[in-house]
Amino acid sequence: MAELQEVQITEEKPLLPGQTPETAKTHSVETPYGSVTFTVYGTPKPKRPAILTYHDVGLNYKSCFQPLFQFGDMQEIIQNFVRVHVDAPGMEEGAPVFPLGYQYPSLDQLADMIPCILQYLNFSTIIGVGVGAGAYILSRYALTHPDTVEGLVLINIDPNAKGWMDWAAHKLTGLTSSIPEMILGHLFSQEELSGNSELIQKYRNIITHAPNLENIELYWNSYNNRRDLNLERGGAVTLRCPVMLVVGDQAPHEDAVVECNSKLDPTQTSFLKMADSGGQPQLTQPGKLTEAFKYFLQGMGYMASSCMTRLSRSRTASLTSAASIDGNRSRSRTLSQGSESGTLPSGPPGHTMEVSC
Repeated sequence: MAELQEVQITEEKPLLPGQTPETAKTHSVETPYGSVTFTVYGTPKPKRPAILTYHDVGLNYKSCFQPLFQFGDMQEIIQNFVRVHVDAPGMEEGAPVFPLGYQYPSLDQLADMIPCILQYLNFSTIIGVGVGAGAYILSRYALTHPDTVEGLVLINIDPNAKGWMDWAAHKLTGLTSSIPEMILGHLFSQEELSGNSELIQKYRNIITHAPNLENIELYWNSYNNRRDLNLERGGAVTLRCPVMLVVGDQAPHEDAVVECNSKLDPTQTSFLKMADSGGQPQLTQPGKLTEAFKYFLQGMGYMASSCMTRLSRSRTASLTSAASIDGNRSRSRTLSQGSESGTLPSGPPGHTMEVSC
């Protein structure tokens, strides 16, 4: 595989006192399904997987993940892991518009591009972080390459193919709504869109005036033509690594994520339902998501000495007590913590943690 492009850039974020800019390298490599671009931050750590992210429709890695990975408490995580941010073909900044008639890869084919990325970087395992279409792509990759995936954080995943009713609704919506409006309806809740906050205005402007809108529509069509993952609890088709499912309590995909949770191994799955986060919790609640991610990594055996937040420390005793009472029984439980915050304690194995935060 030939390297097509390598560009050094500097991450755009305010620096802390004494902190130096983090160098990133952007690469493009050829795959059986076309070229794919990805940006690498940090250096590989011995015996640690890379964190690999995949964004949703209408976004690229920066607009999808920058608020999360630039969050202050996230710095403790990114110092311990190399990160690979993948841009779906044609979604990277400055991407040319594909020619008329270009056959955009299916989501399955996008997943099949990931081994080319890992081979190019000589990385053996990853922890995947995906949103929406990106969560589906990483799940598909994990099903076909389970030995290379140590864990998955899946935000707003819909593992199901569109049914006839979904198709009919999609077609009717397409008659009255533009592509940007349909994508915004996929990303955000109707309450958020009606409120027209500064965040919504920002992302509406990003998508509506995107110079690669034709490419975005192709990615959108591939997402809507996705196959069913056919996940089955206890069956042959399942995710065999630790999984943290994340969804906002007002997200358009809440029901789909709940259904996905019911199809996964409860001893390997954590379910984080975030209050006051809308459709994109990595944008609106990066602090809560960062804290949950830390606990997830601790449960996998990484970052055992990670600092806890003040709020987490104040709740450690009660959460630890709850875990010890439950013992090793395998069942689903809900920690209702209102809208203040949610934590994902690294308690004993054998629990699906349904956290309302």
